[in-house]
Amino acid sequence: MSWKGQFLWSVNRLLRRLDLQIVRHSEVWRPTAHLGPEPPQDAPTLSTESPFLRVFSGSGVDLRDSFDFAVVMSTTLRPTIHRALRSIFSQEFDGRVQVLIGVDVPLGSGEALEETCRAVPERQCVFCFYPGYSSATRHGGQHGARDGGALRTVLSYLANSRFVAYLDDDNWWSADHLASMRQALNSAEWAYSLRWFVHPDSSRPICKDEWESVGPGRGEFKHFGGWVDPNCLAINKQVCEAVLPWWSVPVHNSLQAMDSDRNIFRILSREFNGHPTGRYSVFYRISETDGQHKARMRQIGAERYAAAARPSAEPGLEEARAAPSGS
Repeated sequence: MSWKGQFLWSVNRLLRRLDLQIVRHSEVWRPTAHLGPEPPQDAPTLSTESPFLRVFSGSGVDLRDSFDFAVVMSTTLRPTIHRALRSIFSQEFDGRVQVLIGVDVPLGSGEALEETCRAVPERQCVFCFYPGYSSATRHGGQHGARDGGALRTVLSYLANSRFVAYLDDDNWWSADHLASMRQALNSAEWAYSLRWFVHPDSSRPICKDEWESVGPGRGEFKHFGGWVDPNCLAINKQVCEAVLPWWSVPVHNSLQAMDSDRNIFRILSREFNGHPTGRYSVFYRISETDGQHKARMRQIGAERYAAAARPSAEPGLEEARAAPSGS
């Protein structure tokens, strides 16, 4: 955080008791001022799926009561979503958890998702929402973020918890993720964990990410102020509400339009107080088609990458239990 950001944060801490806040007008409240030309649209993927809202609740869950944590996930119903959901269901968190899943374009099986959701444990519930169309411009919608359009923004507001974490449908968490994030939020307005890189074929951890998603002012992106992967992020949305619209806003003149998380991190790190958990509790599946893949391979090394390609008997969750999440 810059000295200006630190000063503004300190002043706002004092003003909160008077229900006042100083904001940076151009950065926080006018997201469209940073938008460049609308990104080119892909050919819309048409779906015959009707709009739906389905709720799956564990025993003892009253939807009218606030939850201790909410988890937001946008999806196209890729098969990997089942592993992601099971990692949420396996959390060793002494609290009630609300999972909100927003479907951008249903490319996978809704019936298979329902089957997984029926295994929701006690003290958790799952909301599955599909409006009948995509909100992302890549599929004919109105919002520039290619990874879900407005879904993260809408579901973050809808969450019946002041604490919100984010998980993509192809990644997963270790069992202590939410508990460690909640502990960090006791003394902060947003929190972040660290992550493992995972082989795309075997789902085995390759190595710890020690150069990309490593927090403010660190790593290969320190000249941009650092960075935190959304899968590693949790916020107190009552305090950090100003960031929520930015989930649907890509970086100015972005070519890929899948980098709204850079805007989120920029505002959080400048305007709000963040705290790390210090734990490697996120398992991030890398992609060989990702623009960062060549740079990652230079850091990972061909030998480590090849060693992680060996198939696992129970891909994903077995590795999540076996790999240490501590720093």
